[in-house]
Amino acid sequence: MNLNWMSIEEYADLTGLEVSAIKELVDRDKLISKVEDGVIYIDPSKGASEIVPASLQNISMATHSDMIVPAQFVEKTIGTIINLHEKVLDAKDETIVSIKNENLFLKEALASLQELYEEDRKTIATLTSQLKISQQEVEFMRRKYKLMWGKVVDNYSVSES
Repeated sequence: MNLNWMSIEEYADLTGLEVSAIKELVDRDKLISKVEDGVIYIDPSKGASEIVPASLQNISMATHSDMIVPAQFVEKTIGTIINLHEKVLDAKDETIVSIKNENLFLKEALASLQELYEEDRKTIATLTSQLKISQQEVEFMRRKYKLMWGKVVDNYSVSES
């Protein structure tokens, strides 16, 4: 068997045509076929132009000079491109405004945190100085009571002797 031949089922899978449509083309001698052992074989290299619609053949044969695009199509295409471009620009502007607002919010939040930090530093400094004063007072009171109780103990031990 020649390598160019394929079974009718394979040809149907390749072309996307129904087996009955292929048999009809064979009956009308549009495709070259042969039968071996009860199996119908189709030569795919011959008759392919018969299964391609004439309108598609005309398009594929047209040269660039033959193809004319209507002006209305060009205008609509350009209009669509311009509209899409404007939408992209609008989206870009909205994004920029959104980012600016977010940056402003973050800047204000940072300034607020800095103010709180400064207030906390002042509070810590005030508490530290009050703690030092309290420690000095405690030390003064400890020495005072030590001196006072020291005299009482001395007087008590002198009176017992």
